[in-house]
Amino acid sequence: MKIEFFHDVICSFCFPMSYRMREVKEELPEIEIIHRSFALGWEPADFEAMFGSRKAVKPEVLNHWAHANQNDTLHRFNIDGMKQTDFDFPTSKNGLLAAKAALLTGTQETYWEVFDKLQEGLFIRNLNIEEVVVIEDLIKETSVNFSDWQKAFHSTETLNAVKKDFELAEAYGLKGVPALIIDGKYLISGAQPKENIVATISELLEKEKKAPALVSLDTDEALGGSCNFEDGKWNCD
Repeated sequence: MKIEFFHDVICSFCFPMSYRMREVKEELPEIEIIHRSFALGWEPADFEAMFGSRKAVKPEVLNHWAHANQNDTLHRFNIDGMKQTDFDFPTSKNGLLAAKAALLTGTQETYWEVFDKLQEGLFIRNLNIEEVVVIEDLIKETSVNFSDWQKAFHSTETLNAVKKDFELAEAYGLKGVPALIIDGKYLISGAQPKENIVATISELLEKEKKAPALVSLDTDEALGGSCNFEDGKWNCD
């Protein structure tokens, strides 16, 4: 069973969800997790359109962090630390390119390692993961071959691969992340509790259900926070 895990490096609810999916993978080793890019704020202009200005992003997003920290099993968010930083909230582009470059020079596991390292950098260490030099320092803390990664990071192939994920997300009709697409047919939205995810996947594995189109599974959305677009604005709850 293939599970496409759509997420963004700057998505607060994707942070606890990534940890949760590692637990799910450990419990259900037969599933294959494929990481997909989704941009909540690809470039500064996107933030300006959604929030009115670049400066307005951080205060609003930190409110989202408080909710995501409640969702996080380990409550790892360093909210006070982020309030003390003097940089604007990071955009998605460089972080997503960095993770995809790790995939193109390695495997889904190296993608995941880099994705988690970048989210650790932002949510725990309060680093500006929009800055290339910051990203490079974080990459050097992973098992990724830095020289190979650096070439891929700046390549057109990596950019195109990220954009293909965007096209796929649009084809699925996704408006927010985290999101799981199971075998191209079933959708689990938001950072749902691990028990819900395991139970749903286990049921599908057992019954091998078939469906003609994407089906949103009956999960409790109140339990699973997500970041999504509504009326041209980015909301997380």
